[in-house]
Amino acid sequence: MKRWGLLVLRISTGWLLVMWGLDKLVNVEHGVAVAEGFYGGIGNSALFLNVFGVAEALLGLLVVLGLWRRRAYPVMFLILGVTALAVWRSVLDPWGWFIEGANVLFYPSIIIAAGAAVLWGTMDEDHMTLDHRMGGAGS
Repeated sequence: MKRWGLLVLRISTGWLLVMWGLDKLVNVEHGVAVAEGFYGGIGNSALFLNVFGVAEALLGLLVVLGLWRRRAYPVMFLILGVTALAVWRSVLDPWGWFIEGANVLFYPSIIIAAGAAVLWGTMDEDHMTLDHRMGGAGS
């Protein structure tokens, strides 16, 4: 069961990064709004969003395929961890009962970051990856 669980977690988490990356490329206005609303305007230029979108989509593909995991997983955890921190109000108070600006739809950000931590921490136990098939241990 563990091997299938890790496979599903890896594919779903990696695909999320692919979708987020593509969104930055095809819907730049949305990326600007996200940067303005959650990251204090950091990264709100079209050029930054395009470059980061390509990098994020490529990272997601590496995760989905299980390639270069020793390099990809820490970067994935950093991105998803920063995302969870950016919506901290929704993590601490999902319904906004005590903290203004919370949204229950953002609560899963902490679960996604935890999933990235699980993938990183169990990397040596995940054998259904291209790294493993090619004889590497996460290169």
